[in-house]
Amino acid sequence: MGRVTGIGGVFFRCKDAAAQRAWYEKHLGLDTDQYGTNFAWRSASDPNKPGFTQWSPFTQESEYFEGEFMVNYRVEDLDGLLSSLKSEGVEILGEITEESFGRFVHIRDGEGNRVELWEPNDTEYAKILEGVTTS
Repeated sequence: MGRVTGIGGVFFRCKDAAAQRAWYEKHLGLDTDQYGTNFAWRSASDPNKPGFTQWSPFTQESEYFEGEFMVNYRVEDLDGLLSSLKSEGVEILGEITEESFGRFVHIRDGEGNRVELWEPNDTEYAKILEGVTTS
């Protein structure tokens, strides 16, 4: 069974998310929108299969995650992985949520950091990005 297949996103807190997006756009060339930006890529094992990694600054007040950052990992077979993680004693936070572009759940790592697991539906995710330039 596959576990993590890549990085689905990098999320971090900052004092002013809009200013951070603008800074990264101006100085590092990221093409940002209200959420941040997406890095589009192709699977090494199947070049016809697209993939995406989201980069998003969040406000200090955001309740989406705790701490200063959260990594979102792309996974295969979220149900099977959760079953394994539960048997290994990993703390699962809440239930799986489902969106058109994939399924999500949060866990805690060995030091108590919130980690997001994402079983992506890249075909649907790409539709969200239509007309949006990806970095």
